[in-house]
Amino acid sequence: MGRDRFKEENEFNDLITVNSGEEVRMIKSTINKILPSDVKIKAANDSQIALIKSIKTNEITICAGPAGTGKTFVAMGIALNLLKKSTNRFKKIYLVKSVKTLKDEEVGFLPGDIQEKIEPAMWSFYLNMEKVINDSALKSLVEKDIVRPAPLAFIRGASLDDCIIIADEMQNVTLDNSRTLLTRIGSNAKIILLGDINQIDMRNKGESSLETLLDLFRDTENIGVIRMNDEDANIRNPLIGTIEKKYKEYLENHVPKPNNGRRKKQQLND
Repeated sequence: MGRDRFKEENEFNDLITVNSGEEVRMIKSTINKILPSDVKIKAANDSQIALIKSIKTNEITICAGPAGTGKTFVAMGIALNLLKKSTNRFKKIYLVKSVKTLKDEEVGFLPGDIQEKIEPAMWSFYLNMEKVINDSALKSLVEKDIVRPAPLAFIRGASLDDCIIIADEMQNVTLDNSRTLLTRIGSNAKIILLGDINQIDMRNKGESSLETLLDLFRDTENIGVIRMNDEDANIRNPLIGTIEKKYKEYLENHVPKPNNGRRKKQQLND
């Protein structure tokens, strides 16, 4: 049976209808029943402190850092912390990734409904949430549509209000698609973009938008830019820093560097 892209997009748009103030109050009540205790995380280094501050004070935060820096964990923890507070209108957390199969097919070709199609790609989000809240609470938030996986392919044209949007693996998102994502921000919303420029999986690595975003929005009002480095990459396991160093050394000595990124940036500047 063929894929009905129009039906899938309508199904997703039905899920992001803006709620009235009374509905937000009711959702906040539900959230506090699911999360009766305060959601707290403790920063492990100065970079995590900077990330926490940026998320709290800016409407948009762009954070790049190598594996093991805890950037996704921090983003998830602060998002849950803000979601629980009754002093704001945040009613939902959207988890965004560019969903592809191993054969680089679009998500619509996968079996099942939208939820089933994108569930596997969300495991990294869920695993980080489980470090902050228990499995039962996470399951309830997802079942009640308070935490919602959102495929990047379906958010074009949507205006996301009263929510926190967390987009991971931005190193695998093109400049055009990052623009689409950033311009979805509605009223009373936050966007958090995360990625690792060392782990670009795109066939044409020059199409990755992350490095460009870091440069483009540096020193921009209401947008925070955080660059974590290898010294911060010991949060999960100190061996991660060693592994990344060995891979970098190998790639520098054995893999030719493409010129695509330079040409892409030059075209943008033109």
